[in-house]
Amino acid sequence: MKDDVILKAVNISKQYRLGLVGTGTLTHDLNRLWHKIRGKEDPYLQIGAVNDRSATASSDYVWALQDINFEVKRGEILGIIGKNGAGKSTLLKILSRVTSPTTGSIKTKGRIASLLEVGTGMHPELTGRENIYLNGAILGMTKSEIASKIDEIVEFSGCQMYIDTPVKRYSSGMRVRLGFAVAAFLEPDILVVDEVLAVGDAEFQKKAIGKMKDISSTSGRTVLFVSHNMASVQQLCTRAILLENGEITYSGDTSKTINKYLVQDRLKVKDVDLKKIISNQKDNVFKLNEIKVHQLKVNNLVFYTHRNIHITYSFNVLKEVIGLRIGFDLYDMKSGIILWRSYHDDNSNEFQTVALGKRSLHVKIPKNLLKKGAYSLKPLVGIHNNRWIINDDKLLIHFEIENTGGVDSVYAGNRPGVIMPLMDWKMQDV
Repeated sequence: MKDDVILKAVNISKQYRLGLVGTGTLTHDLNRLWHKIRGKEDPYLQIGAVNDRSATASSDYVWALQDINFEVKRGEILGIIGKNGAGKSTLLKILSRVTSPTTGSIKTKGRIASLLEVGTGMHPELTGRENIYLNGAILGMTKSEIASKIDEIVEFSGCQMYIDTPVKRYSSGMRVRLGFAVAAFLEPDILVVDEVLAVGDAEFQKKAIGKMKDISSTSGRTVLFVSHNMASVQQLCTRAILLENGEITYSGDTSKTINKYLVQDRLKVKDVDLKKIISNQKDNVFKLNEIKVHQLKVNNLVFYTHRNIHITYSFNVLKEVIGLRIGFDLYDMKSGIILWRSYHDDNSNEFQTVALGKRSLHVKIPKNLLKKGAYSLKPLVGIHNNRWIINDDKLLIHFEIENTGGVDSVYAGNRPGVIMPLMDWKMQDV
């Protein structure tokens, strides 16, 4: 490996047998042994389905990972993202030597500390203090090295009151706090973190992200970070890779990788699918016929910051009711929901009624409000203080916003935050 490369994955693949515990039947094991004696390849490596959890199994074997290749440099924070079942945790278990790859090899320099699951490596009958020494010993630290760090570990974890209490009495969040503190402060060369921050509270997450940045920038240590929280990945990682169905589909700049992840299903959701979902919405009060998100003179779902975004509903009112609410949730794909607005709320009349018959409703999101990024709009229809008529997570309309720096645009470059409304500033002589 190059001097600045601390970890290298070469042609990593992992195969599992579906439906059974173990590698398979005695016949399969004998067949493998016979091929190995003759110096031939495992015959079952030639078969196996792609790791798509939503598909029907077409083979007894599945490739959880296939042909994974990447390098990580010393001091780098690498994000690993992808949907549930994409192979992220399997990859981290191989990197941490919890399990071995079916084919390929891992080359590393230095100690690896892993936080793969809540409580992993913690003995429930031992106290928090005893577990610190146990985990340190597993990482190859001497007793004196651990003792020199123990006060910092306990303080960072925030578990001072319970440090001499058996870990089995800890909450899941306290276990994560202690486990992370041990792994971070005992200074491994490579720290592997798998979604454990999701268990911690906001204050701990902030501390943990700050610590990971610190051990990377000041100590030159490497972090591999898996999370479904794109804001954390964006904030923390210097580079990212995207896994899909057990394969790396993109690797590079963190922002670009996140955008690839957020839009990877977009082409699979066709207009005909949305119409089918809409047609299945059955109610005796309201029937949605179509919803359209568009910008004038734009024929696709890539919009511009300096133009209004128009939302048009076409529907039938089948029964006149008080408080018919027609609106939407707007999501920023990195950080979650931005806002909920409705015709009912913006007209400030909870006793609003809509006349019977075929109707349309139009609203616009003002220009120069949303910054460049990926968004989703979820239409919502309900009866105030009564029930939802339409509230379907499958009924999402995805779109992207680009900053073109057009003549009407007041923004340029990549700004922090989610929204960028025009503000009314007034300066006066005093």
